[in-house]
Amino acid sequence: MTKTIRLTAAQAMVRWLSVQQTEEGQRFIEGVWAIFGHGNVAGLGEALHGIGDALPTWRGQNEQTMAHTAIAYAKTSRRRRAMAVTSSIGPGATNMVTAAALAHVNRLPILFIPGDVFANRRPDPVLQQIEDFDDGTISANDCFKPVVRYFDRITRPEHLLTCLPRALRTMTDPADCGPVCLAFCQDVQAEAYDYPESFFTPKVWRIRRPEPDAGEVAEVAAALRSAEKPVIVAGGGVLYSQAEADLLAFAKARNIPIVETQAGKGAIDWQEDLNFGAPGVTGSDAANQTLAEADLVLGIGTRFQDFTTGSWTVFANPARRLVSVNLAGYDAAKHGAIPMVADAKVAIAKIDAALGDKAYADQDQGRRAAWFEAADAVMAVPNHDGLPSDAQVIGAVQRVSTENTVAMCAAGTMPGALHTLWRSAPGGYHMEYGFSCMGYEVAGAMGIKLADPSKEVICFVGDGSYMMANSELATAVMRRVPFTIVLTDNRGYGCINRLQIGCGGAEFNNMYKDSNVEAQPEIDFVAHARSMGAHSEKAESIAELEEKIVAARSRNIPSVIVIDTEAVSGTGAGGTWWDVAVPEVGGPERLEKARARYTEARELQRAFD
Repeated sequence: MTKTIRLTAAQAMVRWLSVQQTEEGQRFIEGVWAIFGHGNVAGLGEALHGIGDALPTWRGQNEQTMAHTAIAYAKTSRRRRAMAVTSSIGPGATNMVTAAALAHVNRLPILFIPGDVFANRRPDPVLQQIEDFDDGTISANDCFKPVVRYFDRITRPEHLLTCLPRALRTMTDPADCGPVCLAFCQDVQAEAYDYPESFFTPKVWRIRRPEPDAGEVAEVAAALRSAEKPVIVAGGGVLYSQAEADLLAFAKARNIPIVETQAGKGAIDWQEDLNFGAPGVTGSDAANQTLAEADLVLGIGTRFQDFTTGSWTVFANPARRLVSVNLAGYDAAKHGAIPMVADAKVAIAKIDAALGDKAYADQDQGRRAAWFEAADAVMAVPNHDGLPSDAQVIGAVQRVSTENTVAMCAAGTMPGALHTLWRSAPGGYHMEYGFSCMGYEVAGAMGIKLADPSKEVICFVGDGSYMMANSELATAVMRRVPFTIVLTDNRGYGCINRLQIGCGGAEFNNMYKDSNVEAQPEIDFVAHARSMGAHSEKAESIAELEEKIVAARSRNIPSVIVIDTEAVSGTGAGGTWWDVAVPEVGGPERLEKARARYTEARELQRAFD
């Protein structure tokens, strides 16, 4: 007879999660971020209290930013470990939908456990319940369906026996990896059931390395053999496969230049001769010039996002071909690429073996030297009394950074400027630019530090993003998680204001000075951060900024350094066109001129076919 143990569904869930292990013997789900409410406090809340340190629970300040912390943890852990986040029904649940979309776009694992309505429907409609007039099965949690990789609604206790293994399979599958939502009906959380004891036997989840099809290997190798000027585009898949050393060895043996996407930056040390920097809209001159000449573009673990491709204008050689190595067939087949569906580490080895002694001509190192000279110029200490640019702030941080520093950001001016300018040591870059979600920064910095306490985490955040989501700063103070925030205050959304001007638009509703307000705000960010317990101070100059970053290393709480910056300058170097549609008719002369420039640039778009 099967041995059973009688538990509530919530108790069974947390017990099962607590024994799911990595190959290294750690919990795969490190713990649960929780804000309790009437949809989860009595069921999951009590179960989490009961299990204690076997599955730790942490309290955050906002459901979305708790999830951002969990996502940054998973990204830093190279998808080898993850976290769960639970909320009540209603706004607590829908607050997490944005974070779910962020995780989906970035192919990162996180387990969402929002409370749900009563499965028995006796008290309907309950507080915060969304009622669909035409479908009685709908709840607010259906909002998760488009933005998660697996969705299930737990309406009976025994559903755990199937939905939990499906959830972890998704989160640990390198091709399907992404967010999971298990909407947990609040009455079911408290219901008891006789679960098989064997269900709680510890299980090890291995991250597989899919081998490529032999025919695909042969086709890719043939394409490379016939090429004269190939370029490798390294994406996040290189990092998740832990293939950095393999990629560098392959590139050196074949003399192939490498460019790194936002997700792939930090795979190869910036000092390596074959690292030509960032491609596309936020790219270096060296990378974009090299890509313009390439007759074969070999993407490894990249989605070929429009920023990477310059909205498909960067690959300018009429003879160019596209090869895409990716675990997901969906990504590998984009834009008519020659696909290779495989793990990056395995794929590199297979391609290398199939190529024989094929190597390519020496690369133009003058491009790298010229690029670094141009970058040095825009990052140099200001030689005037005005406010510094974002590039000069990056230069300050770069000069005092170490091989242990991780630069991180998500939205605004800094992601583009950092991608273009930051000189990353291996593993020294963390950017959420798949969804470019304002508000990820502070919470994400905490997640990075939790995943790897040995790193010095520097969080670049503008005043706009800081205003959107800063409350997890208090959580980091309470948990004594130290990192450094460099808060650049340009008094508005400077990045979008520049885009607005570049598209021929009038300056409108981005900078406070151009907004419909009765008085210009005077926000004391130093006082605000200090009020949450952080160490906070103002840097009056670039030199002071450098000094304060070094001093922050001795603290066990977050440090916030505020510096005023000018909003007019962009990166100041590098970059290429980005397709942002300009109104075709009905505008003043400035719009007509912008539309003419836009039309001219569109003529350069060359999709692969």
